[in-house]
Amino acid sequence: MITKIGIVAGEIWHYLDQHGEIMLIDLAKGINRDKDTVLMSVGWLAREGHVILSQDKDSYKVQLRKV
Repeated sequence: MITKIGIVAGEIWHYLDQHGEIMLIDLAKGINRDKDTVLMSVGWLAREGHVILSQDKDSYKVQLRKV
C-alpha cells in the first residue's frame, strides 16, 4: 500500500504542477483515483512540505508549495 500511496503522490504533484490550485474532491476526479488513496497521498505530500492545504467552506483546496 505504501508504494501505491507514493505513486499517487507523484501523480498528484504532476497534476498540481500543470493545473495549479484545485479543490481536493476535483483532484481525485482529475487523476482518476479513489478518494481514500488521494487523501493519504496528499497527507504524505503535506507532511513533506510539498503542498499547501487551505479550507474553503466545507472542503479543502490544495496547491503546490512554491520554493
